[in-house]
Formats: sequence, C-alpha cells, structure tokens
Amino acid sequence: MEKALQELFEFRVQQFVGNERNARDLFSKAEIKLESLLKRSAEIVKAKAAGNIIDTTNEEEFQKVKYLAHYQYLIKQRGNLYLEEETEERVAKFYKGALIMDEEVKPPIMENDSFSIQNASEPEERISYQYDRLKAVQYAERWWNTYNPTYKKFENNCTNYISQCLRAGEAPMRGHPNRGTGWWYQHTNWSYSWAVAHSLKNYLGNSKSGLRAKQVSSPEQLNLGDVICYDFEGDGRFNHNTIVTGKDANGMPLVNANTYNSRMRYWAYEDSSAYTPNIKYRFYNIIDG
Repeated sequence: MEKALQELFEFRVQQFVGNERNARDLFSKAEIKLESLLKRSAEIVKAKAAGNIIDTTNEEEFQKVKYLAHYQYLIKQRGNLYLEEETEERVAKFYKGALIMDEEVKPPIMENDSFSIQNASEPEERISYQYDRLKAVQYAERWWNTYNPTYKKFENNCTNYISQCLRAGEAPMRGHPNRGTGWWYQHTNWSYSWAVAHSLKNYLGNSKSGLRAKQVSSPEQLNLGDVICYDFEGDGRFNHNTIVTGKDANGMPLVNANTYNSRMRYWAYEDSSAYTPNIKYRFYNIIDG
C-alpha cells in the first residue's frame, strides 16, 4: 500500500511538470492548476509531492486509506521564481493492493449561521495603533500548515488563522465580552468576527474604531498583510478568508490560508476545488488607527 502511494505521488509530480497532455487528464488537479498558471504566463519548473497516512480501514480485500498530501511547486514567471505550497486531505481505496480510487476530502467551507451575527451599531472607542505588516506576514508563514496551541483550533480554521495574523501585526482588539460586537479573542471565548468568515468580512467593511480596513476595488491595490474575502458560491455568504503574503511578477497578490492550508497561492483560487464561476471577492486594506 505504501509503495502504491509513493508511486502515485511520483506519477503526480510528472503530471505537474511533464509534457504529456494525456497524462495530465488523469489528475484534474494538475490540469486545472496548469491552465491557471498559463493565464499568468507562469509555469511549474519543479514539483514535489509527499504524504502522511492518517487512518486506514480494512474490509475483506479492500483497504481504505485517509492521508494528507503535501505539494510544493517551484513556479517561474517572467524570470522570477517563487515556491508555492499546499496540503489537502485525500482518501484512497485499494483492492488487493491495487489503487482503484483516490479523491480529495473537501474541507468545510461554511460555518454555523448562528455565529455570523455582527451588531450594526458599535461604540466608537479611539484606539491608536500602527499595523505591523511584516509581523503579520511572518506569523502567516510560521503557522500556515500547523496550529498555534495558544488559540483554539476550529474545524473551519481559515478566519481564526487570519485573525491571529492580524493580531500578530498588532491590530487592536475591542468589544469583549459581547460576542456580536468588535473583534477579539479572550481565553476560551471570542467574537463572531474573530472566527467566522462572513462576520470578519462584515466587521472589516464597517468598523470605525480599533481594527479598521478600507475596501478597494481590485487585488493589485492590496499590500502585504491585507485581507481577501471569498464567497465561493456567489450567494452573498462569504465563507473563506486569506492574507496577502507576497506578490507575483505581475504585482498580483499571493496568499496564505488555513483549512485549505496553502502558502504563496495565487489569490483568485481558480485551482481550488471550492472555486465556482459565481465566486465573488472583497479586498480590504488594513489601515492604521
């Protein structure tokens, strides 16, 4: 089984960098990613894939394996190189040692609606601060593929991770102990805006004190440490957030995220299994207080 998985990873690496078009068709992830890169005049010049087995289940001659795949892509664009990484949980099924099925386990993208309330009227309290973008990005790089034990880990951890990055950048918290007000984390409690994607989007778009942001119209207007919010289905309910950690050769954002654990990923998420043609984005510049 382990040998079969290793052979699978080696085959996938060739699909990302090989020249055989028909081979790529066998792994849609590679096909979609290569098409996305082509639009940006970019290419993968080197790829690595490795996996860790999480769980195995045996049933007669069948064996089901849940594992975590870690991909690394060295991307070249207009003479510049950068390293993109991502992980995904997958399930493979074997029959008598032969691989017969392998698919992604899609992470949750929607939190409990009852956690998404954000009070419209909030007390304005003047909190002076200067957002440290370098510290925010350093934190995003440190924790993109693991979890800081200082904070609670959520099943959908994307917004919790972004809030931690903002806090590492010395963005001020306010609103405790009202969960529907402000943006804060305190011991074993937190505001909805700290951990729920839609609530953080609402907070960034409306806050007049403490942590504040300005919505801009296009991704190239973003700086390192800024935030992108995603409504994958285009139904008005935002369900994912990322933080800008780099720029590509065209000056477009590269982002880090949790849940879909990834670093230096192209902001548009066209290569994500959560992507739909109806996707909507919101772009927020974090501003000093």
